[in-house]
Amino acid sequence: MNLITLLKQTTSKSLDSLYQVKIQPDQVLVNATKPEFEGDYTIVLFAFVKQLGKSPEQVGNDLGNAMQNALPSIITNFNIVKGFLNFTIRNDYWLEFIQHLSPNELLPPAINKKKIMVEYSSPNTNKPLHLGHLRNNFLGWSIAEILKLQGHEVVKTCIVNDRGIHICKSMIAWQLFANGATPNSTQKGDHFVGDYYVKYNDAFKAEVAELVAGGMMQETAEKEAPILKAAHEMLLKWEQGDAATLNLWKKMNNWVYEGFEVTYKKIGSDFFKTYYESNTYLLGKELVEEGLTKKVFYQKEDSSVWIDLTPDGLDEKIVRRKDGTSVYMTQDIGLAQLKQKEFNTDASIYVVGDEQNYHFKVLKLICQKLKQPAADGIYHLSYGMVELPTGKMKSREGTVVDADDLVDEMINISKEKTEALGKVSDFTQAKLTELYNTIGLGALKFFLLRVDPKKKMIFNPEESIDFHGFTGPFIQYTHARIKSILRKTGTAFTITPNELLPLEKQLAIELSSFPAMVNEAADNLDPSKLAIYAFNLAKLFNTFYAEHSISNAESEVKKQLRIQLGVLTAATLQKAMSALGIAVPEQM
Repeated sequence: MNLITLLKQTTSKSLDSLYQVKIQPDQVLVNATKPEFEGDYTIVLFAFVKQLGKSPEQVGNDLGNAMQNALPSIITNFNIVKGFLNFTIRNDYWLEFIQHLSPNELLPPAINKKKIMVEYSSPNTNKPLHLGHLRNNFLGWSIAEILKLQGHEVVKTCIVNDRGIHICKSMIAWQLFANGATPNSTQKGDHFVGDYYVKYNDAFKAEVAELVAGGMMQETAEKEAPILKAAHEMLLKWEQGDAATLNLWKKMNNWVYEGFEVTYKKIGSDFFKTYYESNTYLLGKELVEEGLTKKVFYQKEDSSVWIDLTPDGLDEKIVRRKDGTSVYMTQDIGLAQLKQKEFNTDASIYVVGDEQNYHFKVLKLICQKLKQPAADGIYHLSYGMVELPTGKMKSREGTVVDADDLVDEMINISKEKTEALGKVSDFTQAKLTELYNTIGLGALKFFLLRVDPKKKMIFNPEESIDFHGFTGPFIQYTHARIKSILRKTGTAFTITPNELLPLEKQLAIELSSFPAMVNEAADNLDPSKLAIYAFNLAKLFNTFYAEHSISNAESEVKKQLRIQLGVLTAATLQKAMSALGIAVPEQM
């Protein structure tokens, strides 16, 4: 058991014994003690002093004495600063920790294992992946990997939006403007199809302008534009199973799928199963009938079917149109049931932008009212949009930042910055290519993951690849630096140390926090917590190394202690960054 978990559990037991009050361990907040105070770990008392009806000083003294008696081999003393109880941990504990922690056993054995589905990416087949998709993909993939670190079995899935009016807009534009053209060796299929989505919008705006110039009202013109009517007619043919329309749809979607695969491979996204909306959009119709029978839904006079969620603080929601066709909510209810039947998961996480917050509240409520298995485990990982310094992106106007172009730009920036440092003259061309890819992708992923998912963010490529800031390359460089040191010193650790200097102890404390940081990132579905941890660990190691030599340490005991600290730091950085989808090079 890691120390933070032990402190939380002991706090919970001590409070129960002292005051007969149940405080769950996960309600106890344990932080590293601030540098201006004496101590190593701090328990925040404000969270439960009100419930106990006692002053922070009394609770702090009672709890401090109880915990010191419960953990005499770990806690040496304590002090109270207002509502903060600060503990000093015995040096012997840290020496034991450093000596016995294996780089291969940085995390404790898993308990309470679950089967969890993470659905992410959700691309449309009328355009290539863009910057917003990258944040989605990196979040989904990283959450899956962090949950795996906790020991859970994780199923990664993707739903592809491959039908509907938007797809038909690209198709009609291809018919009108392509003259039979197909993707060639210089253009990926998703880019090719995306260009026709933009061409559609240009033609639509021109037709609307022409109708308005002829005296038609703007709102009417937008409904009467010939190209829009043609797209709706094509959608109707698709739904009726028209062979020619389906053949064109399959051909253009296949171009896009081939393009997606190249991008997914480049950025490291993968899925155990991909669902396609064209195969799932009819799901849920039987559930509507079931809901009517159970009186979860009700039917209006026009034959449309609704659910009243006003008692739950929401509103009424349609689940079937009056003509009997399904809506997106119906499809998602059906798909949720299908996925549960196929994988029997305990929880299902949907990684979708925050503009869909209301949709997923309704989805979960309906699934719960229909008593679908694991409905309580539905969770919407809502994230903020990514913007550029120049503002928002718009697909139909062709102003999005294409994912492929951005990745290539990041690799080029990494090449320029690495060459400017002048430390890779002995690299082969193959190793250089690999290094530039590793740094470029690492910078991109770290920048998009270092921010709390719930927050909107502005992406700046140049800032993301700074070798000295809060970036992926800074951590990658620190890892490479440690590996370079260890290549010179070796990694043997055989002599038992008997003392720790302050920075050595700080490094041990930070390393011991890794399991707690993994749990915090997993429990909050927030990779930024792991990104921040990796950055702080790298920064602390650089401070430590600036003060204390490893190869020229003052004694052999100190040398081997610091070698072990280097080994553990490198292994922890590698583990943390790997869960973010970021490789750390051995040499930079």
